[in-house]
Amino acid sequence: MKITLKPLHIFLLLLCAIALILLFTKLLTKEAATPKGTDSEATPDEEEYQALRYAMAERARQQFDLKNTDVLRAVQTIPRHLFVPEALRDLVYSDAALPIGFGQTISAPYMVAWMTEELELQPGERVLEIGTGSGYQAAVLAELGYAEVYSMEIIPELAERAAATLNDLGYQGLRLRQGDGYFGWEEYAPFDAIIVTAAPDHLPAPLVQQLAEGGRMLIPIGPTGGYQTMWKFRKEGGQIKAYNLGGVVFVPLVSEGEPQPLQVPTPD
Repeated sequence: MKITLKPLHIFLLLLCAIALILLFTKLLTKEAATPKGTDSEATPDEEEYQALRYAMAERARQQFDLKNTDVLRAVQTIPRHLFVPEALRDLVYSDAALPIGFGQTISAPYMVAWMTEELELQPGERVLEIGTGSGYQAAVLAELGYAEVYSMEIIPELAERAAATLNDLGYQGLRLRQGDGYFGWEEYAPFDAIIVTAAPDHLPAPLVQQLAEGGRMLIPIGPTGGYQTMWKFRKEGGQIKAYNLGGVVFVPLVSEGEPQPLQVPTPD
């Protein structure tokens, strides 16, 4: 069958061809102008977030007289807004704890930085976090770049979400476990440092037992719904020395097992 093109058809085909050429040229120009791995529309947001992170780190440094430059660098680097529900991202760089679901929170940024510095981590040391939550504290520990990081979360949905966020950001070297952190992670004990990001009403014996000689533990202890005391424990000569670091407010530590309490030693 012979097809005959009328002048109008030829004209329309030419217009389509010109439109395709212009579109193709525009795409090539945009690709050449935009560096690989970037999103030209997202860049202003990321620049704003970066500025907010630097301001947040500076406030933390001034409020707690922080001196550990590795900790401050980690706080400046990690995109904290990716660890909270999207509806809360406008608040994530403020000096406040925020809800992440299931009655849990992401700690205030200055609290995360301060507790991390108080751990006094050294290269090659092994640190256990109790209460992964959003995964932000684990990211700060991993971002230091020189500690082995282990983290436990009892709530399955939070554990799964934190694992996905940390994996998306490339933090694949740390070990995460869904389980009851009250009893620690005996398989990898002893730990040079233990950080507890929720408050029991007593000192858990299993965590003390899993603390290495010379190890440090940061843990808030106190009643549910009230103020707690942030304690720093150090194991020396098999004995626990206690240091009272002041009043704090944390969500309760969730545990499903039989409590194994220890009495807090007299503070030094």
